[in-house]
Amino acid sequence: MSGVAALLDRVLADARGSRPVVIIDGGSGSGKTTLAGELLAEFRARGFESAQLVSLDDAYPGWGGLAAASQAVHRDMLRPEQPGLPHRPGYESWDWAADAPGPWRELDGSAPLIVEGCGSLSHESAPLATTSVWIELDEAHRKPRALSRPADVGVFEEFWEMWAAQEREHWRRNAPFLLADVIIEAAPSA
Repeated sequence: MSGVAALLDRVLADARGSRPVVIIDGGSGSGKTTLAGELLAEFRARGFESAQLVSLDDAYPGWGGLAAASQAVHRDMLRPEQPGLPHRPGYESWDWAADAPGPWRELDGSAPLIVEGCGSLSHESAPLATTSVWIELDEAHRKPRALSRPADVGVFEEFWEMWAAQEREHWRRNAPFLLADVIIEAAPSA
């Protein structure tokens, strides 16, 4: 059984028959997006066709937006549907090309959900998840991986220090590695 299959077994057991909600956090370049994509594929391979994946990369309001997206996880993405609110659970997307807010993205409040990204696991979001994951990898290995991603080549390097400072502040305030149900030690070469 693969590591992802075993993780999904854990996720389904943790959900105890309710809607699985998985949060995957870790430093930039640790492998969150890769793991989330593999977990989504495993959900769908097991018949959970409606499983959803939100990457906080789509929700950060610019390079200074880690804290704002972190708040949106519990305030907008993981909240139950409530009559009287203007829209269903979801998030305001970010148009990186226009450097401006994009459209509201609705989420199905009954379908399995994976939320991945730096800042996703906080004191507020942890109780709303059925399983939370922290991916551990030191900065010396994370930074080259993050800066070499095709979408970030030539862009992220300019903002690395500012982003890393926001990550450190998130870790100081929330200690997501202590909130996580599962800790994964990422392989430096992965």
